[in-house]
Amino acid sequence: MTKIGLFFGTQTGNTEAIAEAIQAEFGGGTVTLHDIASATPDDFAEYSHLIIGCPTWNIGELQADWEGFYDELDNIDFSGKQVAYFGAGDQVGYADNFQDAMGILAEKITALGATTVGQWPTEGYDFNDSKAVQNGKFVGLAIDEDNQPELTESRIKAWVARLKSAFGV
Repeated sequence: MTKIGLFFGTQTGNTEAIAEAIQAEFGGGTVTLHDIASATPDDFAEYSHLIIGCPTWNIGELQADWEGFYDELDNIDFSGKQVAYFGAGDQVGYADNFQDAMGILAEKITALGATTVGQWPTEGYDFNDSKAVQNGKFVGLAIDEDNQPELTESRIKAWVARLKSAFGV
């Protein structure tokens, strides 16, 4: 059975709730949750499939626990690992840096050898700029609980279906 490690940071609880919904959608004990606040680089080693979740905080910044762990990423061998990303953000209040944290993490982790899976379309969102957009798509699932909470469940279902295929689950 494919084991997937889901590493998240949360400030207000939204990202943790999204992580739990993703875990539930995968079902069957496939996904193990790790709060990045208590994770170590060694925790990443046992997984060839990873999901990384981070809200964009303040103006285009990483959530505090991810900020504190950022340099530790250099101590992880991501080669051969498939990594999917999701982020929580506010496209209305922070239209100029919507989902930037997801893009910041994806850029670094990709440079460390990971293969990104689970890109997500930008259609249905209204924002000006994002470090998470590459080749016209988000590098991962963009969730906006502030302005589009009614879309969260359907977006998670559709994204997890894509990840199941990409991860071979």
